[in-house]
Amino acid sequence: MVGAWALGYPLYQCHPGKLLDFGLSCRGRGGDRGCVGDPKGEFPSFLPKEVHKIRDPFARNLAQRIQRLPVQVGFSESCIMSSCVTPTMRSAANPVVLLHCFDSSCLEWRSAYPLLEDAGLEVWAIDLLGWGFSDLECRPPCNVASKRYHLYQLWKSHIKRPMTLVGPSLGAAAAIDFAVNFPEAVDRLVLINANVYVNGTGVLTKLPKPLAYAMASVLKSVPIRWYAKLLVFEGISLSTIFDYTEVGRLHCLLPWWEDATVNFMLSGGYNVMGQIKRVKQKVLLISCEHDNIVDNKLAERLQNELPNATIRKISNCGHMPHIEKPNVIAKLIIDFTRGGTNAAIREAETPVSYFVDDKSCKTNRLCRKGE
Repeated sequence: MVGAWALGYPLYQCHPGKLLDFGLSCRGRGGDRGCVGDPKGEFPSFLPKEVHKIRDPFARNLAQRIQRLPVQVGFSESCIMSSCVTPTMRSAANPVVLLHCFDSSCLEWRSAYPLLEDAGLEVWAIDLLGWGFSDLECRPPCNVASKRYHLYQLWKSHIKRPMTLVGPSLGAAAAIDFAVNFPEAVDRLVLINANVYVNGTGVLTKLPKPLAYAMASVLKSVPIRWYAKLLVFEGISLSTIFDYTEVGRLHCLLPWWEDATVNFMLSGGYNVMGQIKRVKQKVLLISCEHDNIVDNKLAERLQNELPNATIRKISNCGHMPHIEKPNVIAKLIIDFTRGGTNAAIREAETPVSYFVDDKSCKTNRLCRKGE
């Protein structure tokens, strides 16, 4: 049961001064902002020290760009310094905002983010309240309503324009919930292997608090995270699984993670089945052939229930295509955001050339060290 739930199945005062800088500079180590494109490879000081163990160059690069932006919320006396990856420039087109899966972080987008950015899009990768690397020292509530309102306030304060909101897995439920409640903030939706037919956290809401904390402790354990990676990814080496595990549980090492997780668990979690037919935005559904987490038939059901949705299927890919096939996902998001009507799957899957450590590799996914 813990393993299934792990996959998403059934503050301090605001700092004065400039709130957001789209340049390529960074403050000193003591600041809340991470470095953007820092040639020294330094990480933001608020990340757990275990970030230095990560070998994946894409994860390391994106981790260096994580910032904390002030977000004022009504349920906390002080603003929440909220973690995200911000764009290096503004675009005339509507921005693309990337959410993440259950109990994850913006690092999930490590492979696809640079492709979207290179295409000229204004891209944000946002950590949902309670997950990721935000400063939650004040222990704010992390239920669905709080996550929704926090995202809205971040959008209102910093993004400020209708967005293409992208949600993978349980992040699709968060995207639907947000789009229905704040339709003025969302122009389009992209839902990837959408995990939206779940009844929240179910029986976990009835757990006594001590047992809930014990379950949270198990949830962040290395064996559970390893098991999750084995379900999500096929045919990857043990060393890669280990590195993916380091990336995936990094946020769990922050001191408030267990409190935030238990609060979400006992609050009931996401149940958006009654909201699906109320989505008014145009929706792109992406479903993967080898998804071991969400049944492909549920994507077809979701397409039928959404008023304005198209579906694209990706072959030979599992639950997290933005990691397995980032070029495919990037192409689909780019075309959809710019109003393209064709799937362009075949074009997206053609080999493209990337350079990592001066080594050119022609592949259907980004090259990684050791592969």
